[in-house]
Amino acid sequence: MIRQVAVPALAILAFLAFWELIVRLNGWPDYVMASPSDLPAAYARFWELFLIGSWQTLWRTVAGLALAVLFGLLLGMVMGFSRIARDALYPLLVGFNAIPKATLVPVLALLFIGQHNFNTVLMAFLISFFPIAVSVGIGLSTLEPEYRDILRSLGASRVTIFRKIALPKTLPEFFGALKVAVTLAFIGTNLVEIVSPHGRGLGALFLSGQTNSNYPLMFAVLIALAVLGIVLYYAVVWLERTFAGWAERPQT
Repeated sequence: MIRQVAVPALAILAFLAFWELIVRLNGWPDYVMASPSDLPAAYARFWELFLIGSWQTLWRTVAGLALAVLFGLLLGMVMGFSRIARDALYPLLVGFNAIPKATLVPVLALLFIGQHNFNTVLMAFLISFFPIAVSVGIGLSTLEPEYRDILRSLGASRVTIFRKIALPKTLPEFFGALKVAVTLAFIGTNLVEIVSPHGRGLGALFLSGQTNSNYPLMFAVLIALAVLGIVLYYAVVWLERTFAGWAERPQT
């Protein structure tokens, strides 16, 4: 337990020390490149805006991620159990995922004018469901046919097969994809907050720092986003150990 906390903490401290060293060696002023020592003043000055913006960004990200999990699971089940659906949907999913999501922000803003929360949640969902759907689909499609044949001969339905055999088998792949989806959801949220600004979230605070050439504030926002991402990532890790801890290999 101590190692699991100490190692990431030391790695973060080493990164911050390296960042500070690079800035000082190059003699960069804070209007060119802020250093970690410049950030506490920004947090102290704008702490209330950081709390409000962090909450606004976090809840919209979690809402979009929750929708991505539900939709990704359903789509993955369809692709996993049906070869025809898999062959039909994969090209569409890959093509959609290849579209730069920043180009979708103006489209959503025009389609849903004034629906800022909805647009933000929708973008977080659109950018994060793909890895979940693909991982669940692959996990189900590689399920050993012997298990399915035995359960079907005993009268088990597809739902029973999924719940008893397929779901536990795909949990490691699902949580692996969910860790990726967490970071993607934050990207989707901040794309809307920055590209289609509506004065909410950490993206709006970042734009404020950019407009006023307040580089310490801009970098403080980036670090705040990183912290939120890390917190949500470790929440997924906790869920993984709770529901799929059996799949974790013991480490020496």
